[in-house]
Amino acid sequence: MSSEALSTPGLSPVTRGLIYGLIGVIIFGGSLPATRAAVIALDPWFVSSARAVGAALLGTGWLVLQRAPLPGGRDWLGLVIVGLCVVVGFPVLTGLAMQWVPASHGILFVGLIPLATCLVAALLGTVAPKRPFWLWAALGAVSVAAYAIYQGGGDFESADLLMMGAIAVTGIGYAEGARLSHHMKPAAVISWALVVCLPLSLPALILTWPDSTQTIPVSAWLGLGYVTLFSMFIGFLFWYRGLVLGGTARVSQIQLFQPFIGLGLAAIFLGEQMGWGLIAGSVMVTICVAKARRYA
Repeated sequence: MSSEALSTPGLSPVTRGLIYGLIGVIIFGGSLPATRAAVIALDPWFVSSARAVGAALLGTGWLVLQRAPLPGGRDWLGLVIVGLCVVVGFPVLTGLAMQWVPASHGILFVGLIPLATCLVAALLGTVAPKRPFWLWAALGAVSVAAYAIYQGGGDFESADLLMMGAIAVTGIGYAEGARLSHHMKPAAVISWALVVCLPLSLPALILTWPDSTQTIPVSAWLGLGYVTLFSMFIGFLFWYRGLVLGGTARVSQIQLFQPFIGLGLAAIFLGEQMGWGLIAGSVMVTICVAKARRYA
């Protein structure tokens, strides 16, 4: 979907930004279920490197077709930060975590990403939300975290530390990517970020290549294909565009819905359980997102 597809007289930039952001969140919602499906049969280091290399090929193709100019000198550092956070950090940390916990457990942590994104964006000076925004954003994040702890029986597992690290680096990557997207095309941001990570991802792919691929189920390859094509590339095209059009603080709150989208997908495709607590948490998050938007 192009920018023109949503550039109708009846849609304001903010509305278009929210639509783009929602599409991105729906795409990202399938990331952990797909990762879980992949790492059940594949080494998480291979999954992380393969998705990065595959998406880098897509990004390179886009850069060539668009004849994209080289980034400015100051932008290279930002692209390295984005790459290390969302191309390397998040896939590696979540891939390792998904070895030990169900996708439904890890998914709920992504509800903390909006708060992490806005915290970093505020430090960068790209957003300045009003005080009530922080209250509702924090309440939404706490609601997700509380449900995660409840689902885990009150235990904080080692995989949770990996997920917390994944959320922290994602907040940094999203905020820096949104900043770059104000003067670069969103597709260029993620494409260059993927390319600058090739010196890390390509050797890792070669070193972790499976000894035999004949016994690996189709579901694992489908999961890897999803995180490569959608989670690592297409999703970012919509997400960064949404952050630019609608504002980082406002659009980032849509990501509070991502855990519940992911849980629904995990229930459908992985057979993981959903309960009434999920429904109650979803209602609470919806209220928090609506309230936070008023002050973003």
